[in-house]
Order: sequence, then C-alpha cells, then structure tokens
Amino acid sequence: MTDLFVPLQSLKQGNWFKLICGASFQHLPAVRNLTLAYTLAGADCIDVAADPAVIAAAQAGLQVAKTLAKDAQKRGFNYKSNSPFLMVSLNDGEDPHFRKAEFNATECPKDCLRPCERICPAQAIVFDSIKQDFSGVVSEKCYGCGRCIPICPYGIIYTASYVTTPGAIAPLVMSTGVDAVEIHTQVGRLAEFQRLWQAISPWADQLKVLAISCPDGEGMTDYLRAVYDLIAPLKSALIWQTDGRPMSGDIGDGTTIAAVKLGQKVLAAKLPGYVQLAGGTNSYTVAKLKAMGLLNSAEFRVMSAEKDYITQHSALITQHYIAGVAYGSYARVLLSPILEKLENKEVSNTNVKTTIRLEEDEVLLWQAVELAHSLVSQIKSRQRRESEH
Repeated sequence: MTDLFVPLQSLKQGNWFKLICGASFQHLPAVRNLTLAYTLAGADCIDVAADPAVIAAAQAGLQVAKTLAKDAQKRGFNYKSNSPFLMVSLNDGEDPHFRKAEFNATECPKDCLRPCERICPAQAIVFDSIKQDFSGVVSEKCYGCGRCIPICPYGIIYTASYVTTPGAIAPLVMSTGVDAVEIHTQVGRLAEFQRLWQAISPWADQLKVLAISCPDGEGMTDYLRAVYDLIAPLKSALIWQTDGRPMSGDIGDGTTIAAVKLGQKVLAAKLPGYVQLAGGTNSYTVAKLKAMGLLNSAEFRVMSAEKDYITQHSALITQHYIAGVAYGSYARVLLSPILEKLENKEVSNTNVKTTIRLEEDEVLLWQAVELAHSLVSQIKSRQRRESEH
C-alpha cells in the first residue's frame, strides 16, 4: 500500500484525524508550523484556506515533515513519510468560518480594559504592538470565531464576510495540487451549492476526498440527501462533516456534546459516505465517542491492494459509526504557546529580521509534535496497537 492510501485507510478504520487550520486563517508561519507538527504526529488531513499562499505554506510544512520522518520514528511517533491529504475549504454563501473581525482602534477609549484582546484565541487583537507598530485586528491571524464581538463594551467590533467565487475555484484546485475540497453549506442553500458544485465538478475526479460541512437546522437530513443527489456518483471518498457548534472547540465539554449529538443525527440518516465530527471538538470528544459506542471497535481488515480503494468508494458505503474527528481552534490553541515563542525568536539576516521556522529549533519542534500527538493519539491509539501486532 502506498502512502497515498494511508488517510483513506484511516477513514475506513474509523480513526481519521483532521487538523483545521481555518478557512479564514492566513498566518503563513503558523499554517506551515501547524502542518509540520500535526503531520509528524500522524494527522490524516490538513484543512486550510483556499488561498494560494496558504496552500503553499502548508505544502512546505508537508515537505519538511518528510525529511524528519526517521527522527519522528526514533522518538516513537507513528509517522512513515505518509503525507496527509491537503484540503481547501470553500463556501456557497454567508458562513461564520469565512469572515474577519474588524474595528478602528482609535475609537477605543483609553480606559477600556480591552476584554477583546484577552478573549481572542488566535491572539489576533493587539494594542500598541511595538513589533508590528499597530493596534487592531491582525487580519491574517483572525479566523472569525466572533468571540470578541459580544464582549466589546462599546460595540465597535464588526465582521466582514466573503463568499467563494465559483469561477476562481477550478483553476485553484487544478494549479495547486490539493487532494480534497470541503464545501461549507447550510440548509436552504441548494441552488447556491449547485452553482459552486458546477464550478468544481469538471475536476472532481482528481479529488481523493470531498467533504460537505453543514450545521444543524430544520430539515437538515433532507437537505443533505438533496446535496447527495446533486453530487452522486462520486469517485472520491465522501465525508459528511457535522458542524456541531462552529469554532467553539477550545471552550469545554458542553461543546463536544453538541458535536456528538449532531454526529448521531447524521449517522441515523444513513447517508452514503463517512461521518466526521467538527465544531466543538476538543480533548473530551474521543472519550465521549468511546463511552457512547460510536467508534468502530471491530477487528479491521487491512486491504492489501490499492485497487480495493478504487473499486469500493465511500460513496457506495453507509457507515454505522463515526469515522473521524476534525479539530480546529482546540488543536491550534494547544500549540499556540510554542508558536508564540517562535514568533518572538527572530534572527537577523542581512539586517532583515525573520521568524525562526519550527524545524530550526529542535527543542520546540519536538515539544510541538508531542503536544500534537497527545491529541492525535486519542483516536489513533487503536490503529497503533494493531500495527504493532
């Protein structure tokens, strides 16, 4: 079996792990370093913004990971140069994942306690930054969680949203070599979904995975069936991403309950494809799934030939368990102390200050991988045990 099919094997076995860098997250050093750390920790998929610069940063992280495969194995990480799939996120309409916070810092009273700065999980809000000579929202770091909006005492923070332009999608997918596409949609937007799908469908055969992300809503399962009727038949694997409580995973166990409940709802609909949790996932998620018997605990048949994956599409299979978990804000916040240390470590090169890359600091690198592995291993533990037999 080649490296290409390892993530698909994870989907089939029920231990798929996806890192969500963020559909609006464009901080290139962080995307590169998150990709590197979670790849070495055993992730199956890296989901990034549909931005050529962001895609290139993630691809750079994937390439560096390959050069560190032997070191990772020596340190006990189950990474064998098998690259995770690189996925881009698209949207067919207004969506909280595709927005940025904005405000004019000159409107902030001098005596404001600045709760927005403290609550921002991406550290995207800064005041009087000497390093950046800036006050306000650092746009490339903001991923649109919206927590700063209700907490602002003066109500001056707002968001700017954007919608994927269908005509720009196909060239992006074709030219950058991404493996997978995720479409964010909502109940009632079938016409908008169809327009976006029509722009993608001529090149859909080159994708290894198509994911459909949808939050809960009245008539959700009927809507997802209508979406399936539009996209079938598929040659790629199909994932239904259940967005339990969007962008809330680092808050607490209540969010993971919302994620699991929505996963159960979609499983009950018996749609062809795989069901993967997102939106509210965190350190409680896998334990909750195990306690509820929603992870596949049967003995897995490891396919011996790649043709099996080609002839047995997920689009033709209905699964009865959660196939995987995607982690966004929780996974990023987990590594944020290390990434912050890197940001503060600058090197001068011909009088130009540049940020140190994660692989250039061996201590921080393996600390980051260890932290990432503490999350990845929760769902990968069974896979690892089986590979040792």
